[in-house]
Formats: sequence, structure tokens, C-alpha cells
Amino acid sequence: MLLVSIFTGWLLSASFPPIGRWYLAPLAIFLWIWILQKGKRSIINTFVVAFTFNAFLLHWSSTYVGNIPWLILCLGESLLFLPLAWARKKRIVFFPAIFLLLEQIRAIFPFEGFAWGRLAFGQVDAPYREVVAMGGVSLLTSVVTCIGITLFFVKRQFKISAIYGSVVALLILSVTVLSSMQSIGNFKSLLVQGNVPQLGLDFNSRAKAVFNMHVKETLRAVEEKEDYKVIIWPENSVDVDPYKSVDVQASLVSLNKLTNKPIIIGAVLGTGNKVENASILWDKGAVSTYIKQHLTPFGEYIPLRSIAKYFSPFVDDVKDFSPGTSDVVHNVDNAVLGPIICYELIDDSYINRISRHSNLLVVQTNNATFGTSAQSAQQLSISRIRAIENHRDLVSVSTTGISAVIDSQGNIVNSTTSNQPDHLFADSTLYSDQTLANKLGNWAFWLTLVGLGIVGFIARRIYD
Repeated sequence: MLLVSIFTGWLLSASFPPIGRWYLAPLAIFLWIWILQKGKRSIINTFVVAFTFNAFLLHWSSTYVGNIPWLILCLGESLLFLPLAWARKKRIVFFPAIFLLLEQIRAIFPFEGFAWGRLAFGQVDAPYREVVAMGGVSLLTSVVTCIGITLFFVKRQFKISAIYGSVVALLILSVTVLSSMQSIGNFKSLLVQGNVPQLGLDFNSRAKAVFNMHVKETLRAVEEKEDYKVIIWPENSVDVDPYKSVDVQASLVSLNKLTNKPIIIGAVLGTGNKVENASILWDKGAVSTYIKQHLTPFGEYIPLRSIAKYFSPFVDDVKDFSPGTSDVVHNVDNAVLGPIICYELIDDSYINRISRHSNLLVVQTNNATFGTSAQSAQQLSISRIRAIENHRDLVSVSTTGISAVIDSQGNIVNSTTSNQPDHLFADSTLYSDQTLANKLGNWAFWLTLVGLGIVGFIARRIYD
């Protein structure tokens, strides 16, 4: 049973990039339920499945900081799967509801949560992916678990299988009645992936190095004489505070004059002891500034610093950032651009709010600290899910790749390769209507949980 548990965990991770086979997730859930029913050590088996899943999925987190932080992350995440061990024997019918509840807990706890491994984020190529527009990430995850439990009961308790199968069929059919979204226009932008001098934690160790690389790639793109309304640079592309560096500020103003276009930059601002991660619309000066609100634990600030330093020699190199306190959009021509800075992609509440207040989503990210790992591909998968969930075209620009233009159906229109300077011209469609998932917001989770609970109680009565 131990080997089956390890295989199940790997199978679940393989539904995410870099392997990215969406259909492996329902099969893994089927095996997980089978393990709980057939195995005698449900807690141990559950932990092994969860740890294997997290170890493969999150191996990118060890790229430059070593194996100890990666293993601690996997251990902590896996412990939060353990209540699934209760869902066995006749209680197995509650597996989908418990799984969803635990997934939500991991999304908010500890340190504001780590939702990277939610099942929905590996389902961007699934034929039923559009259910995310009805009930958000929670509903898409639940479709996966319901398919898994349907497969398990199909030869054991057909009535239970029929109940969960009917739920899946109803949800998929419901997608066909979603109201169509009306376009309010188009918007062209230039995405610049300038690259970094070297991959690693010290990617910006040389003053202005990353900035100069983005200036160079922008000048190369401008020579193509394409039409666009704004230039978009990634997170950390301006690696020197533009308010403090006369040279950087002069270069930005020079680019504004040369192109006659504003630039959305990703900058690190420092005022006194405060450090902030910012997205700035720059047009001969700051027009609008968004300060990242959902900071990355152990990346942009160190929780439990006095303890963490015993597990990583890099803790003292991290200066705690200060989070922003309000949502800000960038207005350019007919577009209302909603800035999303890297880690904020996994924050349901923020994505919901910024999507409601914008008609085009802009993801600015920096993947240099994860080298050539699968982190960038996994993040791109999350971006594609967010585009479908909120029916918004989305542009994602990274320092090192993968940068991409994504339509409201989650399709990649164009993309770059990793670790190469490059640029993309995006022609995005603007939408202002809200999806049902966007209107429901956090209620989508609670309604899905209650629905799964009701289905579980019905199935439990049949089981008796």
C-alpha cells in the first residue's frame, strides 16, 4: 500500500506542469479513495500521498535555497491533508467535501495560506474547465474530486456513483447556459521580457543591471514599428528605486518621449526602513502606483524569523517588505488594467476584486529566483485559470519567462521562452461584464461546500 500511496501522490502532481496531464488528477483521487477504503493505516497512507504530491509539485522551491526549506514546506502542507484520513468506510462519501474544506484552509493558513497546489490549477486543459467561471476555483476542484469518487463507486455502489456522476454532468451542462460576455473594445500593448544577468537569489546584485536589460529589449521592440498603447515591464524590472536614482528616472522619461507611450514598471521602492513591491504606471513620472498587498512569506518577509534562521542561511538576507493597503488600477486609453504582482495570483479575494474593477488583467512576475524549474509553467497555468474564471484577457510578463498573452478562454495566444530576452505585442479584447464566479466572490466556496455536504449526506443514507 505504501508504493501505491507514493504512486498516487506522483500521479496527482503529474496533472500539473511540467507534465501537465489534467486527466491524471481524477484518476489519482480515485486511487486515493481506494487506498483509504482498502488500507489499514489511513493516516500514514494519507500523509504519504500528500507528501509525495507536494514534494514533486513544489520541488522548484528548492532551486537556490536548498532541500531543507523545500522539505519543511512539503511537511507543513502535507500535515494539513491528514483530516482526509477520517473519510473512510461509509464516511468516504464525504471525501469531496472534506477535500475542498482542507484546500480552502491551506489557502488561508498559515501566513495567509499557500494555495499553489489547488487541484483546479492543474485543470486548465480539461474539457470541463469553464465551470470555474460559475463557481470559481472551488467548484473546479470539486468537479475533479466528484469524478474520482464516481469512478470509485461505479462497480461498488452504482447509486452513489450515479449521484456524484449526475452532479458532474449537471455542472458541465450548466456551462452552456452561461451568459455571453460582450466586448467593449480592443487594446494593444507591448510586453518586454528583458531577462536578468544571472538566475538566482542575487539576480539583481548589480545596480541597474536588470533595468538596463529591459531598456535594451524595449528599444529593440520599438524598432519593429508596431502599434500599441502601453509598454509593460515585469516585477523587479526597475531594480533601483526610480524616485531615488536620477539616471533611472531620466531613462524612463527618455523612453516615454521616444515612444510617446506610458510604461507600466515593476519597481522596488524604499522609503526609510520601508520597502515596497510596486506596479507603477509611468508617463514622465508616476501616474498611478499599486503596492503589492499579498506578500510572499519567506520571500518578501520572514515569519518566525528567529526560528527560520536555523533552517536557512539566507534568512538574514531578506528584508521584510511592507504590504500595500488598497487596490489600484492603471487607466490607459480605453483600458482599465488590473495589476497582479506574482504571488497575488493565488489570492482569490484580491483576484476577485481587481477583476471587477478592471477590463484587462496584467500579471507582473519575476521567476529568476527559481531558475529553469517548473515554477514559471505552473504559474502560467494559474494565470490561464484566472482568465477563464473572470472572463478577462490577461497578459503575463516575466523578467525571465514564460511571458504570455492569454485570452479570456484561457488559451495562450503567444508566449516567450524562458531565460531569453524577448518581447510580445498583445492585441487584447476588453470585457467589463462579470462572471457568476466573480459576482459570488467568497460565497462560491461556501455554496460549493454546502452542496457537497448535502450530496454526501444523501449518499450516506444510500450507503446504509
